[in-house]
Amino acid sequence: MKALIVYESAWGNTRAVAEALAAGLEDSATTEVVDVEWAPALAGLEVDLLVVGAPTHAFGLSRAGTRQDAHRRGGAQLSTGVREWLDAATTASLRVATFDTHVRHPNLPGSAARKAAKRLTRAGCTVVTEPTSFWVDDYEGPLLPGELDRAREWGSMLAAHLTPSPS
Repeated sequence: MKALIVYESAWGNTRAVAEALAAGLEDSATTEVVDVEWAPALAGLEVDLLVVGAPTHAFGLSRAGTRQDAHRRGGAQLSTGVREWLDAATTASLRVATFDTHVRHPNLPGSAARKAAKRLTRAGCTVVTEPTSFWVDDYEGPLLPGELDRAREWGSMLAAHLTPSPS
């Protein structure tokens, strides 16, 4: 079985969650973790499970302006994000799951994971579980205590949704 985790991360929190998810999947699937800047196109992917993760910016997926704002506050300079990667997709028939990192203090509305799930569904993918948020304290983080353990557990749970990809 093969799984691919594509993530976007300015502060490293979403990347850390993606790596913890991979650790949770490792007993059930060969799992690759890829920054969205280097991710292969959605169309043509041949994986048994695709997991997509992004930080919640301005109530949803990041945009060029919100990524620039994060960079001004000390985050990495990101040239693209999950929004653009999904916008470039034509159609895909994959089993997918989505997650985001989301500010807990203050508890702001919106979810990048839900927005990504909607875009993936429109592209023809099947979302196998509810979009999930992993909590950070303030905009830059860090992740709240226990979130990486929760991400590993969620990765193990996602293993139940692995099905062989069509050949």
